[in-house]
Amino acid sequence: MTTHSDATDNGHRRTRRLRGVTALCCVAALGVAVLPASEAGAAKADNSFATATPSGTTVTHWGTFFGNGSANNDELLSPTSIALPAEVAEVATSNSTQYALLTDGSVYAWGLGGDGELGDGATADSFTIPVQVQFPAGVKIASLPTDAMPYNTGLAIDTTGQAWGWGDDSAGQLCQGKMSEFLTPVEIPLPDVTAAAGAGDHALYDSDGTLFACGGNQDGDLGIGTTVPSSTPVAVSALAGRHIKVLVASYHDSGALLADGHYFDWGYDAQGQLGDGKIGVSSSIPVVVHLPLSIIQVVQGGSYSNNGQTLVMLSDGSLRSWGDDQSGQLGDGHTTTKASPIEFFPPTGVTYKLLASGASTSYAISTTGDVYSWGGGFSGQIGNHGTHLELTPVMVESNASSISSTALDVATGLISSPTPQAS
Repeated sequence: MTTHSDATDNGHRRTRRLRGVTALCCVAALGVAVLPASEAGAAKADNSFATATPSGTTVTHWGTFFGNGSANNDELLSPTSIALPAEVAEVATSNSTQYALLTDGSVYAWGLGGDGELGDGATADSFTIPVQVQFPAGVKIASLPTDAMPYNTGLAIDTTGQAWGWGDDSAGQLCQGKMSEFLTPVEIPLPDVTAAAGAGDHALYDSDGTLFACGGNQDGDLGIGTTVPSSTPVAVSALAGRHIKVLVASYHDSGALLADGHYFDWGYDAQGQLGDGKIGVSSSIPVVVHLPLSIIQVVQGGSYSNNGQTLVMLSDGSLRSWGDDQSGQLGDGHTTTKASPIEFFPPTGVTYKLLASGASTSYAISTTGDVYSWGGGFSGQIGNHGTHLELTPVMVESNASSISSTALDVATGLISSPTPQAS
């Protein structure tokens, strides 16, 4: 039987096709960097929810890629393995491409490549064979964005604090001062970058203690008090002097988790994405989301103008979410938009340690390495062999150490060997 939520989920799919995928944007994701401290350097982002769980050489992924003028590429309804040439430190995703940072500082990519988002100097797709992103000789990457990346665009930060970008730059999100396309990585003109994120046609960079933004700004995504776009870095003055820990982004939204546990977001608000109790009141400057305790983890999700959600973990381990809930992605078992944070819960006996969120689907890894998913599933994003939405979490994989989701795809890094369970 098709419920109202099932119809809405499928309706999203039809809307994407009618509008054309070039109008869509990237969404939230989360990766866990475990690069050795000797290589990470002072520029490594301060990621409070990174773990030292040993990883292996295998990544699994499911769902579908879209971009480059096409939709539903390489659709997978359950976790499928991708083998990497060395140990995986971190996984990351965009709408069209997935990435793995290896512990030797190299980055591999697979998925669509028509805009150069594979970073290998070509424009061919590669769905099953990872290709190496071609950084200049001697460059070692320390981290990939812990949230999403812009549409058809890749981002990375090296061990010296230099940020790099490649792929589509048609809105100036790579801060080059012009709109172009880059088949291999180019330097972002900012020093000492410690965090980066992006979605749609904009990107954020924490540089030497100052937050900068580049790209499109239709709904105040850049956080500078206007809706004027910029292909060169502009400072987010409202957060001047604040220590930023993590950056997140989705569609025309942006967010910053501060070291003191406060969370600010800005941009589009059609579905209550800003979490300030209002619906349809976008903001071109950061607004604080009021929560009872400090936040230790945040992810944003959403893929176009009629969805978008945020999930957070508080300092006591409890969970909150807000925004679009048409497919049940907020985790409360319902499908009603929430303009203010509401509490959601893992299955009985389960404790979540990592969160991720895609277009209309959300994910978590438990403390025992099990992967749960809930929300929209029309392109296989749930990972349980089906295409229906799930209002309660479904366990789809075990033995996972990291996770990232953007739009309709998700990737997990696997632990090298199963963690022994307590008897």
